[in-house]
Amino acid sequence: MSTSRYQEVMAQLREQPKRWLVTGCAGFIGSNLIEALLAMGQKVVGLDNFATGYQHNLDEVRRTVGDDKWANFSFMQGDIRDLDACRRAVQDVDYVLHQAALGSVPRSLQDPVTTNEVNISGFLNMLVAARDAKVKSFVYAASSSTYGDHPDLPKVEEKIGKPLSPYAVTKYVNELYADVFARSYGFGSIGLRYFNVFGKRQDPNGAYAAVIPKWVAAMIRGEDVVVNGDGETSRDFCYVENAVQANILAALAQPEGVNQVYNVAVNARTSLNQLFEYLAAELGKIGIKYDKQPVYGDFRAGDVRHSQADISKAQRLLGYQPMHDIVQGLEVAMPWYTQFLR
Repeated sequence: MSTSRYQEVMAQLREQPKRWLVTGCAGFIGSNLIEALLAMGQKVVGLDNFATGYQHNLDEVRRTVGDDKWANFSFMQGDIRDLDACRRAVQDVDYVLHQAALGSVPRSLQDPVTTNEVNISGFLNMLVAARDAKVKSFVYAASSSTYGDHPDLPKVEEKIGKPLSPYAVTKYVNELYADVFARSYGFGSIGLRYFNVFGKRQDPNGAYAAVIPKWVAAMIRGEDVVVNGDGETSRDFCYVENAVQANILAALAQPEGVNQVYNVAVNARTSLNQLFEYLAAELGKIGIKYDKQPVYGDFRAGDVRHSQADISKAQRLLGYQPMHDIVQGLEVAMPWYTQFLR
């Protein structure tokens, strides 16, 4: 079997460890990134203000990688809205993986001002700090929400519509700023448009919880599962290890792959009704029976009806090859869910 680009990159990093900054390191994707990097023997700086991240996520990473590798991690508590904090965080860093943001469409509808401050002003601070520190690469979390009301499926990077929420506006502005920094300052970056990433350490609690951990927690506890709309809304669910792969590949991309945005998904559509069945089936395999029917509610404001990603650009320019579809991802994630969401 031929060696994948990801295997090549991981081997390269193990031989020549680098220094990374992961913003939002105590969050869902950020904590998975620092876990993967530390496991490869990298030196990692983490920046977080604990607005949506948690100390227990960092504690779990430490238990997973062991104290020896954890010794290569240094944590800095700070806010990306503070330019000085951003400057301190990027000192002597090779690669930046910028994950810090205020996610959630509903949150942005409730509080567009704070969403704008964090996702746009904070992003600009990170760009300026990374540019001035002359980091080797800057990879940032973009979003599939940027496609807005564009009707085509699957979504291709070059065709977007009008944003449907303040959150979507902020993530699109990130892409515009990144492009301007490449044109004006010669500072390269890569944006990764995540499509419904799920997996361990994704918060099931609160008004803005993502659908998979929220539903799994409800099923484990025997509570009602509430579906927004008729259940035929579909998403391209992406297991978090696929997103980790995309970030690391993007950080070490060839020159022709820089100053681009890429879809990060699996090029598949799963309806909410199908998702419900998958979750119930996976729980059944480990002896947790859920025999209630879903409760259908109103459609959620600002949501797109269907989402599916064309991933050919990331495959071609980054060597991205997702290792988990939704069912495979749920099989891997379910033991974590059942241990931590009870």
